[in-house]
Amino acid sequence: FPEIADAVQADFSDVMSLTEAMSGVDMIFHLISTSVPATSNKNPVHDIESNLVNTVKLLELMRNADLKRIVYLSSGGTVYGAPKSLPITENHPTNPTCSYGIVKLAIEKYLQMYAELYQLDVTILRPSNPYGPGQTHKGVQGFIGTCIDKINAGQPITVWGDGSVVRDYVYIDDVVSACLAAMTTEYTGPVNISSGVGYSLNQIINMIEKYKGEEIEVIYQQKRSFDIPEVILDNQLAKTSLGWTPLTSIEQGLGLTLQHGLK
Repeated sequence: FPEIADAVQADFSDVMSLTEAMSGVDMIFHLISTSVPATSNKNPVHDIESNLVNTVKLLELMRNADLKRIVYLSSGGTVYGAPKSLPITENHPTNPTCSYGIVKLAIEKYLQMYAELYQLDVTILRPSNPYGPGQTHKGVQGFIGTCIDKINAGQPITVWGDGSVVRDYVYIDDVVSACLAAMTTEYTGPVNISSGVGYSLNQIINMIEKYKGEEIEVIYQQKRSFDIPEVILDNQLAKTSLGWTPLTSIEQGLGLTLQHGLK
């Protein structure tokens, strides 16, 4: 959309490029992450340096530029850790078990500190598991994207454990609408962005099989210690604070994703 937006490609640590990109803008959406949950513990120092440190640098640039509004996409899937109750509300204890979640939470705390000290207007969105057309498969993140990639390559889908792990999947259009709603909200705390419904890995695979009309080869391997059995986020606060509600069911969203992604 060249008439309304300029694309600037630069490293997150490039202060000069960030400063130039911030010129003349009213607010910032921070969606950058250089790590993913499953592998972040392998190099936590890099996770801290590339995400936490660079975000604090960004906040300093905003303070110097007197730019007061930021929307940050945190992580509803990792900041809470193992749930003590379901669905998980924003008041649930935060005990992440991976560096990714710890850094996301630390960034949230810095945002809140800048809000308190420098009157920064902060909205923190905690999305569950976004998916949708155009999602590229990189590394190990995004089960639905991984399934599509494996099917297109003619390879079996690998599942860690017995496939009973439950996650809350939110369609990308609903995440975008939440971001747009956050542009005008006066609410300044963390907000879960989710479907509010959980589906197991096996259920997702069964839905894909139903769409394809054929059985998919699945290899079940030993479960991983960091995989939390069930994560479902409560989205009631988003409805009251943002006026937002998810509109896309898993059947609709998965159908659109598969239509776009399967060869």
